[in-house]
Amino acid sequence: MASIGHVAVGMLLGRYERGTSSTGRLLASMAFFSALSLSPDADVIAFVFRIPYEAPWGHRGATHSFVFAALVALAIGLLARAVRFPALRTGGLAFIALASHGLLDSLTDGGLGAALLWPFSNERFFAPVQPLPVAPIGAGMLSPRGLYVVVVEFVVFLPFWVYALWPRRRALPES
Repeated sequence: MASIGHVAVGMLLGRYERGTSSTGRLLASMAFFSALSLSPDADVIAFVFRIPYEAPWGHRGATHSFVFAALVALAIGLLARAVRFPALRTGGLAFIALASHGLLDSLTDGGLGAALLWPFSNERFFAPVQPLPVAPIGAGMLSPRGLYVVVVEFVVFLPFWVYALWPRRRALPES
């Protein structure tokens, strides 16, 4: 994916979490959940270390799994609890943000699939249908193919963007 969809999921979750907060808190929440939604793609660093794409720690490997999502969400939930945020809600939304990444990548029409069940299996999975075009990696995003992928993702995730960015009536006072 071109990351447009991942950011849209994060924005939606941030809006859901902090929809009636001040603008600053809302934007912080959207940025936090968008970063979480994107974070599994930090595995592209594997290319620098010559870790093969198909390796468990290669691109779309372990960081795209439900176990990875659960472990990071647990850590976030514990951190939220320590700073007096609602731990279960924050951890649950973090899990959705992280787990959505692998699921959305499985909807693309290229690559090797996502290792959703790592560490129990290194198999890469695709969804039964793949309606999203796979994004070129790196400078390839600046090509006509990259532009096509961005446009398709923007259209597919338009309802997420609308929900996230629709003007609010007014912010409630902070307590």
